[in-house]
Parts: sequence; structure tokens; C-alpha cells
Amino acid sequence: MELKKAFTVFSILGLLVLLNMLVVSNPGMANKVIPAESTSTSAMAEDSGEEISFMSFALEKTLEGISKFASFTGFRNATGGNLIMIVVGLFFIYLAIRYNYEPLLLVPIGSGIIIGNIPFFQDGGVNLQLGIYQDGSVLNYLYYGVLKGIYPPLIFLGIGAMTDFSSLISNPRLMLLGAAAQIGIFLTFIGALYLGFNMPEAGSIGIIGGADGPTAIFLSSKLANGGMVHGYETKNLIGPIAIAAYSYMALVPVIQPPIMRLLTSKRERLIRMKPPRSVSKLEKIMFPIVGLILTTFISPGALPLLGMLFFGNILKESGVTKRLADTARNSLIDIVTILLGLTVGASTQADVFLTGESMLIFILGAVSFMVATAGGVLFAKVMNLFLKDDQRINPLVGAAGVSAVPDSARVVQHEGLKNDPSNHLLMHAMAPNVAGVIGSAVAAGIMMSFLL
Repeated sequence: MELKKAFTVFSILGLLVLLNMLVVSNPGMANKVIPAESTSTSAMAEDSGEEISFMSFALEKTLEGISKFASFTGFRNATGGNLIMIVVGLFFIYLAIRYNYEPLLLVPIGSGIIIGNIPFFQDGGVNLQLGIYQDGSVLNYLYYGVLKGIYPPLIFLGIGAMTDFSSLISNPRLMLLGAAAQIGIFLTFIGALYLGFNMPEAGSIGIIGGADGPTAIFLSSKLANGGMVHGYETKNLIGPIAIAAYSYMALVPVIQPPIMRLLTSKRERLIRMKPPRSVSKLEKIMFPIVGLILTTFISPGALPLLGMLFFGNILKESGVTKRLADTARNSLIDIVTILLGLTVGASTQADVFLTGESMLIFILGAVSFMVATAGGVLFAKVMNLFLKDDQRINPLVGAAGVSAVPDSARVVQHEGLKNDPSNHLLMHAMAPNVAGVIGSAVAAGIMMSFLL
């Protein structure tokens, strides 16, 4: 019954549209009055001729309109690349829903990939203001926050407002594990140069090893944005770099465990660490202030990221700005995550994304992430050579040196419990994990100081 009603309504609307088109095509028709006495054979023939001519004209215009409509549909403008990227977007959404892999990131990114690859008419350079790379489109305006590096600092503000640095304050030496994991960034930088990328592009690709999506986007918006950087003409690699970084962040539970098990013995995985000491409120307040000044003096290029990170933490720990801290770690970071994920996904338009460079970036990103994980684990083993037995570090904790917060720390906890159900490593792993966030931002600032 409802289907019949809908069909009737649409039929009436269709007839009204057709009648309106006919009247507009022949304005004289609406005002034409046929005199009663015009009943002669010649008058009827003349009117009949006019009617046939008008119907031919209306049919021609209708067919022309249908043809134009067909030329604007996605079916006519679709390419194989569009279909491939749409499948990739669906796969991201599947991973998020089926396996719960970073759903807050993969669902917006996957949806963005689909939106960015809906085909539309572009022949002859026509700008319908639809695509993310077309001036004046809504997506293009939203993408401005990625191109200019606006979204990443806002993400860092939210991260700072939800991060507890207590574990790092209580055991500062674990910060070295976060620093050691950044080796993946610099080795991948060298690898990218070897594969033919120029200096700024290689620097942007290398930062994927930090497993920090916002930092990767921020640095690539400065060094690989399609403009001239330090005398080099760069390609716009923001989309591939961002997708690679977030993909490997989401796949932390898949990539890291085999590396952790390969590089550690059963005995090492059973090492128990001392519980973290209690941290005073004064220490929690002083840490972000000292950290802000110290890290940005070392690496001023990281100021937009680290400034917002430590500012967010000051809001949290001060105890007098609860409303601001709540906004930063809830509403604000959620809004920015939606915009960032959607626009980064939409930037993977097939004709821009499906290139040889993109495939190389994904390969280098995987290598970078694995090297970073291995670097943290191996450095923990080196540290144990100089520590007393009761101060030894479980090498699994070193894997949390990559800044995929808090997923890497959770993976460490899971691996520790698999070997000893009573050995909880989460609080210890959070120290190098948050140190990795700081370390990757400092590394990005260093890259900028060398390459800008």
C-alpha cells in the first residue's frame, strides 16, 4: 500500500515537472487562446502542424536533458581506480566494526575514502565544487585544516588533557625507550632517499615510524604539500602518509606481537618490574610546564604540537580548569577527529592516490613501524645490561615506545599476561608510550629545522 502511494506521488511530480518544462520551452503556449470560430480545415491543419513541431522540439529537449543527466552520473564517470578505493574504504570500515581496530579513526577514514571516490563530471576542467581538490567545495574548505596543519595541534590538545604522566614521572629512565623507538623514523628517512624521494618528502615519510597520525599529517603538511620546500619541488603526499600512519596505528595488535616474541626470550618476558611510586600533585603540575619549556627550546619546530600537548595536560592537572579539560578531551577532540578522519580519507581520490609513490610509502611505513618496535625492545635489553636484577626492565615494555597511545601499551599488557597471568605491565608501558608521543613530535621538529 505504501509503495503504491509513493509511486502515485512521484508520478504526479514527474508530470508536473514535464508540463512545467513544456510551458517554459514555449512561453506562448500558456497564453494562447484558440478562437471558437477557428474551425476551418485550414486552421486545424495549421494548428496540427504547430503541435507536431512543438512535440518534436519538446522530445528533442527531453532527450538532450536525459543525455546530460546521464553524463553527470557516477556510472558514466567511474573509473577502475574509484572502485578499488571504494573497496578499500569498505575494508577499513569492516576492520573497525568486525575487529574493533581503532574504530574512532577507521570509520571516519573509511567513510571519507568512499566519499572522496564517488565519481563526478570533470571533463574539460569543469568545477562543480564537489571534490576535495576543487576550489570552493565544502570538502575543500574542510581539507584546509589538514593542508595548513590546524587539526593535529587540536588533537594534541585533547591527548594532553586525557594523559596521565604519572608513570613517566615515577620512572624517568623509561623515557629512553620512547626515544629509542624513534630510530625507525631516521632509518626510514634514509630508505626513502634511497628509493628516489627528495629530502622533504623523505622526512615526511620517515615520521610514519613514530606511529603518530597527527604528527605525520602535521609534518607532511609542511614538507610534502605539493609546493616548493627548501628548493625542492614536492608532491602532495599528505593523503598517502596519513592513511599509512593511521593504518599501522590500527594494526598495532597485529604487527607488534610477533616482533616482540621474536626478539625476547621466555625468561625475559617473565621479568617483573617494581610498582611505580606515588607521584605528588606538585610533580604532576610541574612536569608539563618544565616539559613544555625544555622540549620546545630543543626543538622549536615542534611548538604547535608539544605546546598544545602540555597545555592540555596543564588544564587537566591544575584542578581549576575542569570544564576546559573536559571540553578538550571529549567534545573538541571528537569533532576534530571526525573532520580529520573524513578529510584525510576523502583526499585519497583515485587519480591522486593510486600511484607508485603511494605504494612505496605504504611499504616504507610498514618497515618504519617494525623497526621502531624492534628499536624499543632491543634498547630495553641493552639497558638491562647495566641495571641490577631488582631494577631490570621487561623488554616487552620497549615496544610501547612507539606513540600509538594507548594501543601499544595495551599490547604489552596482553603479551605480558599471556606469559604470566599475574604480571601486569600496563602502567609501566604507559611511560614509554607517552614518551613516544613527545619523542615523535621532537623528531618532527628536528626534521623541520633541517629541511625547511
